[in-house]
Amino acid sequence: MRKKVAALTIIKQKTKKEKSKNNQNAARTRRQRGYQWEDAIVKRFNNTEKWKAFRLGSPSIALPDVLAVNTEASAIFTIEAKSGTSTSLPVPGDQIERCLSWIKTFDIYEKRNVLLAFKFLSKKRIDVGKYENRELREFFKIWDESIEITDCVCTYEGKFFAKTDGKRKELFLKECQMPFKTKQRTSA
Repeated sequence: MRKKVAALTIIKQKTKKEKSKNNQNAARTRRQRGYQWEDAIVKRFNNTEKWKAFRLGSPSIALPDVLAVNTEASAIFTIEAKSGTSTSLPVPGDQIERCLSWIKTFDIYEKRNVLLAFKFLSKKRIDVGKYENRELREFFKIWDESIEITDCVCTYEGKFFAKTDGKRKELFLKECQMPFKTKQRTSA
């Protein structure tokens, strides 16, 4: 009897470790996708003539993901970037708020916008470790400062919703014309 219990305990421990390892791998993959998307945005801005962009640091610091500046056009963007394989990508309200506080700090610039940059990867997650192919899509939405800050979500179709008290309300944010080539879908 003891041997059976000991064997069950050992099997249970292995299962927990495997689940923990899978969760760690999934979290690492999500972070890497986010860093790659931020890096791609920075490189695209820096490959244009009048723009300079910078990644501002880790997620633990209260900074936007990317800061892009065009001094000639007196324009500055703070960018919150989201990337993933699901059909919707959430943006917590506090991340929008910190982006807004940054552009308000740089009042010397005439054009100051918070951009929400979404990248829906060309594979869609349908189950654990299972994906199906789809079209890669990117959206660059301009946050409307007249809207109350709340948690939001962007869908694969490019629709944008506020999430308040468990209910979704569609928001109509302008699409930003970027100074570089994108996979934007304005007709979606």
